[in-house]
Amino acid sequence: MMKRLFVLIMAATLLISCHDKNTYKEQDTAVQTLLMYFPWSGDGQDLTDHFHTNIEDMKTVVAAGLPEGCRVLVFFMTSGTKGELYELVRKGNQVEREVYCTYDHPAITTVDGIATIFRDMKRFAPAPRYAMSIGCHGMAWMPATNATGRGEAGREAELEYWQGNGPLTRWFGGTSEEYRTEIKTLAEAIRGEGIVFDYILFDDCYMASVEVAYELRDVAHHLIGSTSEIMGVGFPYADMGRCMVGEVDYMGICEAFYSFYMSYIYPYGTISVTITKELEGLATVMKRINAVSAPLSAAERDEIQVLDGYTYTRFFDMGDYVRRYCKDAALLAEFEAQFEKVVPSLYRRHTPMFYSGTNGTTKINTFSGITTSDPSVSKEVLAAIETTSWWQATH
Repeated sequence: MMKRLFVLIMAATLLISCHDKNTYKEQDTAVQTLLMYFPWSGDGQDLTDHFHTNIEDMKTVVAAGLPEGCRVLVFFMTSGTKGELYELVRKGNQVEREVYCTYDHPAITTVDGIATIFRDMKRFAPAPRYAMSIGCHGMAWMPATNATGRGEAGREAELEYWQGNGPLTRWFGGTSEEYRTEIKTLAEAIRGEGIVFDYILFDDCYMASVEVAYELRDVAHHLIGSTSEIMGVGFPYADMGRCMVGEVDYMGICEAFYSFYMSYIYPYGTISVTITKELEGLATVMKRINAVSAPLSAAERDEIQVLDGYTYTRFFDMGDYVRRYCKDAALLAEFEAQFEKVVPSLYRRHTPMFYSGTNGTTKINTFSGITTSDPSVSKEVLAAIETTSWWQATH
């Protein structure tokens, strides 16, 4: 099943039991702390086994030796009501879990609940730099209350997904709204703790979206993610984990992802890196383009590269869309120059095809590394897109 970020956990009162051994003093301040964040992926076809594999793969990286001053913490939901925060610590030839906190009914759909995890991260592994990976389901910017997907009755009829046919991908978190978190909620929790991550890596489907990126533009310097569905196995942490810590090797991450999926039994994957400081400039250009451009006809819209498997496309390749939409050559050139700063071609990788649990494989003819929902006629999209910060900044 695909990963839909945020989208996770029950909105209950956060009850915390922390096992603070008071061992970390000023000299233990890290150079960089990486938090691997694994919320509950939902009952039924959940991703828990894949999450365990992801953690075991990162253990091999820790066992080989992290850069001096780097630490890896894990927040892991063992069920819909239980979670724990621990560190992967090398002791001799072994890597052990140093458990710091356990959580009963963590409220990870709320600002306060998520912020509590970040506060604990800072308390047990303080550092001037933080990074974060998020492993769960993903549906880009779509609201938790209507982020519907495959096979849900009364919703833009899709092929049945939950019947279990086909390979598992990482779709939106859980099978009900109580396990989903809004992107704005995540952003507010990070912002409230005064954190600006080196990067947020979304090991979730559909999160390389301009609507998502713009919402998170002031809480992370880089965003790493996929425009499409990610297979259930997720990112190849054993291959790329060393690139995630210390001096982050963004090209190394992308190359490891691409190499893994080109040789995987299900050879489908897309990845890109978004530079968030350049997003305001892109919004400025896009607003000018929207002011002078006529909507595309249905025939023109049908020619845009799609990057999902929905009956009414939700996520279009942004570069391909704008090239068809903007008829002003000077404006388009300005867009292209700024777009390259936002999503550098250096970090864009894709297999020849992408996979969707709804309709199988689709050929990728053009790939710009990030999607937009602007041209969508999906009722689900139209009902909510004007509430996104990106839409409001560009229309």
